Amino acid sequence: MIRTRFAPSPTGYLHLGGLRTALYTYLFARKNGGKFILRIEDTDQEREVEGAVELIYKSLRQAGLYYDEGPDVGGDYGPYIQTERRDLYLPYAMQLVESGAAYPCFCTKEELQQRRDAATQKGEQWKYDKHCLTLSKEEALRRMQSGESCVIRQNIPLTGTASFDDALYGHVEAPCDTLDDNVLIKADGLPTYNFANVIDDHLMGITHVMRGTEYLSSTPKYNLLYGAFGWQAPTYIHLSPVMKDASRKLSKRYGDPSFEDLLAQGYVRDAVINFIALLGWSPGDEREFFTMDELVEAFDLKGLSKAPAIFNTEKLVWFNHEYITRMPFGEYLEMAAPWFDKALAGKGIDYRRLAELMHTRTEVFDRVPDMVRFLAELPDYEVELYSHKKMKTDAEVALRVLKLARPALAALTDFSEGAVKDVLMNLAAQNELKTGQMMWPVRIAISGLLSTPGGATEIAYLLGKEETLRRIDEGIRKLEG
Repeated sequence: MIRTRFAPSPTGYLHLGGLRTALYTYLFARKNGGKFILRIEDTDQEREVEGAVELIYKSLRQAGLYYDEGPDVGGDYGPYIQTERRDLYLPYAMQLVESGAAYPCFCTKEELQQRRDAATQKGEQWKYDKHCLTLSKEEALRRMQSGESCVIRQNIPLTGTASFDDALYGHVEAPCDTLDDNVLIKADGLPTYNFANVIDDHLMGITHVMRGTEYLSSTPKYNLLYGAFGWQAPTYIHLSPVMKDASRKLSKRYGDPSFEDLLAQGYVRDAVINFIALLGWSPGDEREFFTMDELVEAFDLKGLSKAPAIFNTEKLVWFNHEYITRMPFGEYLEMAAPWFDKALAGKGIDYRRLAELMHTRTEVFDRVPDMVRFLAELPDYEVELYSHKKMKTDAEVALRVLKLARPALAALTDFSEGAVKDVLMNLAAQNELKTGQMMWPVRIAISGLLSTPGGATEIAYLLGKEETLRRIDEGIRKLEG
């Protein structure tokens, strides 16, 4: 059975590159009837962020990526947090020491830095010089047993090549003399990522590993470890990076949004997932919109691209707008209401009617408050807005219209949209005014904006009679100077 894993480090929010890796790993497992496993790789304790593990759980569930095994759901191959597995790694490292594939290293940080500085002064690229490999096994074990601080390093051959086959990039190899003797077990007894991921992938029966291309250069060293143990290596699928632009990867460090950020900004989950799926993968046809089930059905490794994927915010906004437009009205109203509240709480606005006007105009929900804030407070506007060549209005026409509209609207007992529209249309006909000449000045007076959701009659209804009349009075004062 195919077994895949997503193995993030708990260093903060789930960034979008990580989300894409998780998505592809999930899709591949589901497409092939396999298992999707979550493992938390927390051996780098210095970089761990408090609460990040829980954020990872939350983000994956919000994304609809439900794992079959993991720290909070259990499974037959746990624990699924590396620090809870720490006692597993040293025996395997000592097995490598015994076979000669690894060795204890007692060099201090200061000694290593001195040798690194000396190499730099000579213009040489430094890598560990196997200094401690000259120690006999007996001497090394004696010093370890005495409690002397040490690490365990991988013993990379000085000749030959290390290689692996990648499902996307094909055969990859590196001359052994270019590879450094990685630390496998740190002085604190915890494994490094380079070692732990090999041990854990083997023990958990992982058959396929998806990860970023930044691991392409280190994977040959992993395969040397598999060979030293006599284990079958998993199939590797290295994924092209997700880029901010042509020169820089997406990074939280530079203020690029995480998945949590996008949801908080009012992007629709399914739109984000759909968009992310197409960053580096193509279904092989012209389709752009997929449900999760459709993504599972369509996903194929052949659709993966080696080219870096550019995160185009405008494209994401377009996706989001399409998803919102296609959303059932009730769902839209439910999602929009909290955003309406940010601008209109306590104003008595008919949210259902406002939602009808906003549904197809909403691109991202966090833009909604600014779009509807005029209903809470009339913006300060210039009288030039009353002039519109196509509507055949200017300040003079506008003043006349508002003075006609004000008493007619004040006389209404029914301030519904239909009643407001009827009275304004009748006024236009009685005074030989075109529809635009009547509606444009009224809309400007009660909104203060060139562009609004809805026209004069809809806005008047939402505002109510009292506020509509107050704003028309303000418009008359502006026009009279």
